[in-house]
Amino acid sequence: MIYEIRTYRVHPGQAGEFLKIYQDQGLGIISRYASLVGCWTTDVGTLNSVVFIWAYDDAGHRGSQRAKLGQDADWQRFVPSILPFLVHQENALLMPAAFSPLG
Repeated sequence: MIYEIRTYRVHPGQAGEFLKIYQDQGLGIISRYASLVGCWTTDVGTLNSVVFIWAYDDAGHRGSQRAKLGQDADWQRFVPSILPFLVHQENALLMPAAFSPLG
């Protein structure tokens, strides 16, 4: 397994609305292609951030699933609805150590 951490920094005060739209309109779409491990908001550190962790079998699986997601017409219609909330986005891929419980 590999895990992708996707962090979205949103405009101050808009995390709740961003999450509602994401849950109501986008989560069902992206869940066709990736397994959600969890979603969090920040309380300290970089504020106004929403953090998702998605699981994939391996890097090849992630690449193919992200390509399919990008071609999904429902996803293409959804993305413009969240863009106005975003200030910054970043992602990282994590490969678990042999002793990791989420291996």
